[in-house]
Amino acid sequence: MSEGQRFQLGTIGALSLSVVSSVSIVICNKALISTLGFTFATTLTSWHLLVTFCSLHVALWLKLFEHKPFDPRAVMGFGILNGSSIGLLNLSLGFNSVGFYQMTKLAIIPCTVLLETLFFRKKFSRHIQVSLGILLLGVGIATVTDLQLNLVGSVLSLLAVVTTCIAQIMTNTIQKKFKVSSTQLLYQSCPYQAITLFVTGPFVDGLLTNQNVFAFKYTPQVLAFIVLSCLISVSVNFSTFLVIGKTSPVTYQVLGHLKTCLVLAFGYVLLRDPFSWRNILGILIAVVGMVVYSYYCTTESQQKASEAAAQLAQAKENESDPLISVENGASILTDGGAAKAPGWNSNKDLRA
Repeated sequence: MSEGQRFQLGTIGALSLSVVSSVSIVICNKALISTLGFTFATTLTSWHLLVTFCSLHVALWLKLFEHKPFDPRAVMGFGILNGSSIGLLNLSLGFNSVGFYQMTKLAIIPCTVLLETLFFRKKFSRHIQVSLGILLLGVGIATVTDLQLNLVGSVLSLLAVVTTCIAQIMTNTIQKKFKVSSTQLLYQSCPYQAITLFVTGPFVDGLLTNQNVFAFKYTPQVLAFIVLSCLISVSVNFSTFLVIGKTSPVTYQVLGHLKTCLVLAFGYVLLRDPFSWRNILGILIAVVGMVVYSYYCTTESQQKASEAAAQLAQAKENESDPLISVENGASILTDGGAAKAPGWNSNKDLRA
């Protein structure tokens, strides 16, 4: 199996793991929050990250991956930013209507495209832009119902979108810049994310629910669902970093909207949630957008790989030409007909 095939297989595995684990944790958390009344989402997320860090520490002890320290300021800044973005998204949901919150999530893709275009000179083809537009239209039809605006909610949504976009772009760029794996980055940033949310979580949850997380009655059933949620979160957090590292922040957001559609479908099938023709139409349009996006992403990636291989082959051929000429005793004739020795670069010969 070639390196390219292994990379594609790893990417498909990461995407599949992300979808399965994310849909599973949404269903688990929905039962925990809606059925059992545990509405402290931010604090729960801090526990998720703490369990993820402990799991990775055990994996490190078992030598399943190698610890690779790098710039501590970058790790701390990234961890705090990532934790803050989660808290801001929860606040955005609390201070806005569900419809406006869904619009906030939809805005993450255009914002990410804009930031990558402005600051990283990344180019998105017309086909990719159109497919993303179809996807966002479909998800919007399926999920956005009411749009009630307020100043505090709008500011929180804007901050949530910007911090989420920057955090996800940093997830990709840090892995490439410092040549660390998704596991290594997650292991080092997890404590900062967990501490950020552990400190702010009770305050944020108290502001949104008017309840105290420490005064909640923890029945055995609630504890069982919390433990299950934390265990699933290890896979969610790992696959998130893995997907963004192997693909891009935009692809991860596209995958996130696929999860939204699957959650709507599973909610209808398993939990008998209300479902309308508008939801069905929106999901179908979104799926078309995802298929088109996947097709053009794959096509453009293969085209870039072919161009890179052709350029590499051309470069090797150009490097080998002088040697071939000398070995064959070839000479270059001047205008006067006299043979002229090949032009050598003395510095290059000495280095060789």
